[in-house]
Amino acid sequence: MSLRDRWRSTSENIVIPIGALVVSLIVFGIFCAIQGKNPFAIYETIYKSAFGNSFSWQGTLIRSAPLMLTSLCTAIPAMLGLTIIGNEGALIVGGLGAIAVGLSISSLPSLIVQIGMAMGGIIAGGLWIMFAGAIKYYRGVNETISSLLMNYIALAVLNTLVEGPMRDPASLNKPSTFPLLPVNMLQSIPNTRIHYGLIYGLVACVIAYFLIHRTTFGFAVRTVGGNIRAAKIAGLPVGKLTLIVSFLGGSCAGLAGMVEIAAVHGSANASLNADYGYSGILVAFIARQNPLVAVMVAVLMGGILSSGSALQRSFNLPDATVLLFQGIVFLAILFSESLYGRLDFFKDREPEVKIDAASVV
Repeated sequence: MSLRDRWRSTSENIVIPIGALVVSLIVFGIFCAIQGKNPFAIYETIYKSAFGNSFSWQGTLIRSAPLMLTSLCTAIPAMLGLTIIGNEGALIVGGLGAIAVGLSISSLPSLIVQIGMAMGGIIAGGLWIMFAGAIKYYRGVNETISSLLMNYIALAVLNTLVEGPMRDPASLNKPSTFPLLPVNMLQSIPNTRIHYGLIYGLVACVIAYFLIHRTTFGFAVRTVGGNIRAAKIAGLPVGKLTLIVSFLGGSCAGLAGMVEIAAVHGSANASLNADYGYSGILVAFIARQNPLVAVMVAVLMGGILSSGSALQRSFNLPDATVLLFQGIVFLAILFSESLYGRLDFFKDREPEVKIDAASVV
């Protein structure tokens, strides 16, 4: 690809998502105006509550950590041509796997307990999404529908376990599992209230980028995603790659569940279903499935989510207002996908071929 072609492709990947975000802001502003609120004042409040000071930044980064991890549940399988949206289910199952391991080995040193919890979350979330990839490849079941429906199964499993076999009898008003010992919880980065789950998210995104874009394995995955028939003719193990990639994507969301358990809640309960998985889908789409770009988008989305309470206090708007904004952004991003390759400005102009009439004669 020439430098000119690369510039056009890069510009398209930047301009179209930004344009979709601008359209989302306009539509959301119209909604706020209909409610009798000043859209610009609302945007200012969102900015200040998300990025206005050090305290706001820390709250934003706390919410960004699970978004980075859950976005990879969609971004990694997308390289293989799979559209996985079972992020929320993998996060819930990963959280359950993490708390089960954490409680069973709670007497061991805290570092071993945390590693065990991480492995429990990774394995549980990975197997959950790998099942969706397996039935897609071997039985032809649409992975988008199956992974979406599996979210509801995961939620049912969470409710069944938390209100049944794993319930702590002391949790009366809000059924929960037995809590982790304080020493086994993920600690905060010194001099901040940001937990180490943020480091997990950053490291996972960097590893995912280099795995997909800088390794032979990643090249094979992208080859299958580009043309599965050509990949089969070339002898690539498409079935094995499908299982591995699905597992990797699910393991990242499962790790996000472990982070929520070990750093935020301390036990598994209904709060584990916090819609971080669904927000991760949006992060992956805005980032165009690029794990490094997903880091920046996750920070932006984390800031928007953290501003919900501020909008409620300042403008008497429901806390779910930011979820409405998130839904508008999602629709705009989905529509913008149809614009790639269709805008004349980003198309390569074919050189004009002049035909000499005399030579034709």
